[in-house]
Amino acid sequence: MTAAIVNWHAIRAIYLFEMARTWRTPLQSIVSPVISTSLYFIVFGGAIGSHMPVIGGVPYGAFIVPGLIMLSLLTQSIANASFAIYFPKFTGTIYELLSAPVAWWEAVIAYVGAAATKSILLGLIILLTASFFVPEIRIEHPFFMLLFLALTATTFSLFGFIIGIWADGFERLQVVPLLIVTPLTFLGGSFYSIDMLPGFWRTVALFNPVVYLISGFRWSFYGVADVGLGVSLGMTLVFLAACIAVVGWIFRTGYRLKN
Repeated sequence: MTAAIVNWHAIRAIYLFEMARTWRTPLQSIVSPVISTSLYFIVFGGAIGSHMPVIGGVPYGAFIVPGLIMLSLLTQSIANASFAIYFPKFTGTIYELLSAPVAWWEAVIAYVGAAATKSILLGLIILLTASFFVPEIRIEHPFFMLLFLALTATTFSLFGFIIGIWADGFERLQVVPLLIVTPLTFLGGSFYSIDMLPGFWRTVALFNPVVYLISGFRWSFYGVADVGLGVSLGMTLVFLAACIAVVGWIFRTGYRLKN
């Protein structure tokens, strides 16, 4: 792949268009998620956290911060990417994109790149906000923190892109995030360590893919994790590869794009 065969102008145009949508709706895109997550810090980190024991040597208020950042990251990545591709389908402008001299992977890079950028910025803003409510926060492995942030945002932006193509109505855009992703995040160790669960339920929890995302992300903060770092990275990369494969299949077959 060389610069001569990559339509950087198209990638840049789509990317900037999607990023501009964020700056046009700052209350919905940034302020609302930050305030919602801040309420978790106040209620769970302040009110309830003062009555909770430390977990793995980490105060409870600080322990839940990576999980709450991951909760916002997952939901916002899916929402940003799914709406970005669904709205052209809804208005019919998707056919202009499909007929333009833009490769499918160039369009995916632009849409997913913009959605992931928004989510990463939001995650960093929430982390900064959390430091005001939970001064015990520390980041022992900043490189891995940024790595998990970028991988997770990219993976779930791709997942949201798939949902946006699959959805045939605005209601369906909300089904997977509300009924599947959010419950999996709450049950994936956002507010507790799965080591606190009885043996049987801990085994069941390991089938939850979000467990590996939160565990690896929390390890980058405090050096404590429910599963090994290598396993967390491996599971994240497997999900990323699966999403890429599905997106490639969608554009090869025209699923939900040509009708």
